[in-house]
Amino acid sequence: MAEMNNEYNPDIITLADDEGKEYTFEVLDAIETDDGRYLALLPTFEDPKKMLEESGELVIVKVGEEDGEEYYYEIEDDDEYETVADAFVDRLEDFFEIDNK
Repeated sequence: MAEMNNEYNPDIITLADDEGKEYTFEVLDAIETDDGRYLALLPTFEDPKKMLEESGELVIVKVGEEDGEEYYYEIEDDDEYETVADAFVDRLEDFFEIDNK
């Protein structure tokens, strides 16, 4: 009989802002649409106190590719963002407590 591995191994990525400051995120979900591929990210912190202080707001990025390298960028178009955000909320609300304010 195969042994089940119930260990949780989150998909973690680190992104840098324009000033070079790095932020670490857990990838919660990915969606592919006709407009592209998107990731729903949740900020992570090494210090548990910072995690409790964080709002827990999802960060949604669009995935692009250039010269075989994957990169992530903000969604500039409000309609595109709303459509993708709604899709992620629909998919994730069964697993997480989501506040739709």
